[in-house]
Formats: sequence, C-alpha cells, structure tokens
Amino acid sequence: MTTLQFIALVSGAACVAGLVLTVVALVGTSRPAAAGPGAGRGLRRLWTGSGASRREQRNHQVLLGGAVLAGALAFLLTGLPVVGLLVALAVPGVPWLFAVGRAEQRAIARIEAVGEWTRRLKDISGTGQGLQQAIIGTIATAPAEIQEEVRTLAARLQAGWLARAALLAFADEIGDPVCDQVVAALILHLTDRGERLGDVLGSIASAAAAEVATRREIEAKRTQPRFAVRFLTGMTLATLAYGLVNREYVQPYGTAVGQLVMGVLGAAFVGLLAWVRSMSQPPRPARFLPAPDPEEAIA
Repeated sequence: MTTLQFIALVSGAACVAGLVLTVVALVGTSRPAAAGPGAGRGLRRLWTGSGASRREQRNHQVLLGGAVLAGALAFLLTGLPVVGLLVALAVPGVPWLFAVGRAEQRAIARIEAVGEWTRRLKDISGTGQGLQQAIIGTIATAPAEIQEEVRTLAARLQAGWLARAALLAFADEIGDPVCDQVVAALILHLTDRGERLGDVLGSIASAAAAEVATRREIEAKRTQPRFAVRFLTGMTLATLAYGLVNREYVQPYGTAVGQLVMGVLGAAFVGLLAWVRSMSQPPRPARFLPAPDPEEAIA
C-alpha cells in the first residue's frame, strides 16, 4: 500500500466516522443524558448516547465503535466511501429497524401492569390504611414492568414530597393516559377524602384491561407492515454483503458520478425504510395531566 493510498484510507475512514457520529448523535434512543450546556453537552451525548442507565450508554458506545470499524473495513475492501458510510449506518440502523413494535409491546405490558397495580392498591386501601401507606404497601407486589417507578414513588413520599407532586412525577414517568386516570383519581381523593376510592380504582382497572385488549388487537393488525420493514432490511443487508464480496457488482459506482448516484439511491432507500417503519408505529397517546413542578415537590 502506497503512502497516497494510506492517506486516502485514513481520510475515508475519518469521513465515515464523522458522518456516523453525527447521525447517531441526532437519532438518540430514549431520554437525553444530563450534561452541561454548550459544546460539552453535545460531545458527551455523542459518546454516551441518550440512554438513561449505564448499561444503555455502554451498549451505545459499543454500537458506535462497531459502526466506525465496520464502515472503515467496508471502505478498505471496496475503496468506495459511500459503501463504507452505508455499512456504518447499517450497524445502528438494523437493530432500530428490527426492533419495530417492541416499544408498543412494552407500552401495552406497562398498561397491563398499571391495571394490576391499581387493583392491588384498591385492595390495600380497602383495609383502612391511608393512601400513602397503601402505596408503600404495594412495593413488594408491584408488577415488574413498573416496579422501579412504584419504588421511586414510595421513596418520594417517604422523603417528604407532597403527595400531589410525587403522583404527578409517577404519571410522568409512566407516560400513558391510563396511568393519568389512576393518578387523577388519587389526587382527587387527597382533596375530598371520599369513601368511594376503591370503586373508582376498580373501574379504572377494568378500563385498563379493556384498553390492553384493544391495543393488542390493533397490534396484531400491524404485523404485515412490520414484516415489510424486516423484509426490506434483510434485502438491504444482503445487497450490502454481496457488494462487499463481489467487487464487480459495485465497480460501476467507482467514479465520482457513480458515488453520487449510490449516495442518492442509498439515501432514498434508507428514507423508504424509515417511512415504512413510521407507518407501522401507532401515534403517541395524548396525556391530560401536567408535568410535575419541582418547586412544589417538598412540603
């Protein structure tokens, strides 16, 4: 390998790495990571990702490194920077495309868990305990899908948070209108101290079960478009793999015009995959409770 070829290789790998880092930084996965303002915050998010837990951040870093290495290797094998970029984008993009539907399935499981927790809260509050003690009493039996949120709610109440602020924070963490109904009923109970809380919680739990059944039925009808997403993703992987193995397949794209054409076609195909994926995703349900006010948290 000559010096000129080595410089071209390093430059191409650097371009691929820069583009991949930009795309991954803009996409994100869940919650933004807490960081300082300015450029430092952007660089930190670029490296740690948008995951809230350390495990999610570590997975993001491994995926980021794998994308850069895969893109550089593809560029080394083919000598085409656009191929390296497409391969690098495929590393984080393929899991994102194949994971279509998992977020909705998790949301359905959490709604079902909220319904179960509501029934248990109804049973414990029916024994004559106060609302705060009843919530603390549900920690041991809280469903696994929302156990962390229930533990946090109980810890906030024990730490002296106002019950309304703690409940609003709990609803904000769950992020579903079904949980909003439960929290709204509990907040109203704090205001009027009515004796029909158990009946209200029972009705909400039954409505949650009906909501779960409806969403699962709708989820089953989205199977076909989600299969299309996975099929197109598999075809993309097969095409990229064939291009890496058979250089004659990508040889017509070796010129500057060919690279431009490949880039346009690749961008159009990636956009198509993202569009098909978005069609198979349900709209985010509208919530009606406000976000918690941190200044009202402590009594």
